[in-house]
Amino acid sequence: MRYPEEIIDQVIGSNSIVDVISEYVKLTKKGSTYFGLCPFHNEKTPSFSVTDNGGKSMFYCFGCHAGGSAVTFLMKYEGCSYQEALKFLADRANITLPEPKYSKEEAEKNRLKEQVYEVNKLAALYFCHLLKTERGSHAHRYLTDRELSEDTIRSFGLGYSDKYSNDLYNYIRSKGYSDEVMKASGLFSIKEKGAYDYFWNRVMFPIMDVRSRVIAFGGRVMGDGEPKYLNSPETLIFEKNRTLFGLHAARKHKGKELILCEGYMDVISLHQAGFTNAVASLGTALTSGHVSVLKKYTDTVLISYDSDGAGRDAALRAIPKLKSMGMITKVVNLKPYKDPDELIKAEGSEEYTKRLRNARNSVLFEIDVLSENYDRRDPDQNTEFYNEVAKRLSYIDDEIERENYINTVCDEYGLDRKMLRDRVVRFALGRDKGTEYKPVPVRRYSGKKQEGSPADESRRMLLSYMAAYPGYYPAVRNHIGPSDFTTEPYASVAGMLFEQLDRGKVSIAVIIASFEEEQFQEKAAEIFADAHAGEDPEVIKKIINDCAANIRKSILDAQIDSETDIIRVLNLKKEREKLRDFRVIQ
Repeated sequence: MRYPEEIIDQVIGSNSIVDVISEYVKLTKKGSTYFGLCPFHNEKTPSFSVTDNGGKSMFYCFGCHAGGSAVTFLMKYEGCSYQEALKFLADRANITLPEPKYSKEEAEKNRLKEQVYEVNKLAALYFCHLLKTERGSHAHRYLTDRELSEDTIRSFGLGYSDKYSNDLYNYIRSKGYSDEVMKASGLFSIKEKGAYDYFWNRVMFPIMDVRSRVIAFGGRVMGDGEPKYLNSPETLIFEKNRTLFGLHAARKHKGKELILCEGYMDVISLHQAGFTNAVASLGTALTSGHVSVLKKYTDTVLISYDSDGAGRDAALRAIPKLKSMGMITKVVNLKPYKDPDELIKAEGSEEYTKRLRNARNSVLFEIDVLSENYDRRDPDQNTEFYNEVAKRLSYIDDEIERENYINTVCDEYGLDRKMLRDRVVRFALGRDKGTEYKPVPVRRYSGKKQEGSPADESRRMLLSYMAAYPGYYPAVRNHIGPSDFTTEPYASVAGMLFEQLDRGKVSIAVIIASFEEEQFQEKAAEIFADAHAGEDPEVIKKIINDCAANIRKSILDAQIDSETDIIRVLNLKKEREKLRDFRVIQ
């Protein structure tokens, strides 16, 4: 549901964004702007700005380019929905939001989702109860044998599903829930012959979202049954490929890194040992969905998978996915131990801390793995090793970074610098004869904005300057209208900004908060992030004129490309020529 602009204006205007964000980030005032360390990426020098003057109530990070209104901040930091963030701010200001109006289908779906949350919560409490009874004593013993404390068992909500295959079904049914709701929860199989629990006779691990709501379960069999681990199927509230076990706790960790493990027990054992920044994907390979979630909370991931071949291969598959999102990626060496839990039990938390500190750079880890495949004493295999190392290093675009890797690899493996450097360059340029290898550069985070087309940049700048200098709006409006902003979010922002300028009251925060989608809120914030105070009036006029001319040119170019009438094309080209002298402000 999208609330009316006047409601958003009232909510935003009743909440100081500085006060809201100060509850999460320590801010220091510099001039009219507040600065602090960005909570959305790692930094040592504050680049996170918060502005709350006039109609410009927004935050913006000049490091990672996160930005938006107080609504955006809550959505990003708390992991809540647009409606939840707006309601939080409304409640904070003692404002009653109008009842949302949904279609019949939407209302039924929302009600079903809420009931699925309720069923999952009831199931989690029931599993916890069973663990403390005689029926669950063997499951409790399994956990204590793994040296989990009672505090850990309680804090992670661990439980037990009974050996009777319809035990949970009968319990939830007794609470008044229909078969339709129970089936939608993913916890039951309901057929004509009867209803059965999805989990039975297993140790139960509740899976929570970032708001600590139970959205699914994992179950581990005790003994030799198969499968050893079983996860809930996907439901209205559970997406396996975007859910990380333990993130609800790890996101509160004050450190800069997240530890990526293989499974539930790794995460729980690490949290018990004080490493509360550990998370795990749910028995599946790391996906791009998992990585996009990780990126919200950190720029650095320490892979702490098992030290066996399967763990090594999983790390190799995870590295390019993490690197493609610009994340610093390192691999923790657990040898001679199999997993983090085994290492900590044998040598203590201090040793694991040392392993984290000495985690291997992902590129060097990949080369370490490569080296295991070759007998370097054999000339042919040594040549092949040179080639494979050169291929891997050729993925690195930055010359200084690539040179540093060449020097390090040569020092560690006794390779000739000139030979390796020449081969890396040949692979990078795709000129190495006798091979079909075609290097694909790794996408790396540059810390710069992702620019659109020149016309879109002109649209962004024109909107920014009109908001900063509304006195020029009447002249612009005579030549440029909202329909000239043809791509999102510029089209929607232009429609709202032009309407506000017509009324004589600009509220950037309201424009940003009018978008329900977080990515559009951030793009809208980027439009207005630049500070224009004190600029030379002649420079302002030139920028506005140039932006308007570029926008008109892009429109004419599009018309020329789509036009089939030659006379019309010639007329459009003549009109385009006149843009050399085009001015909206004289």
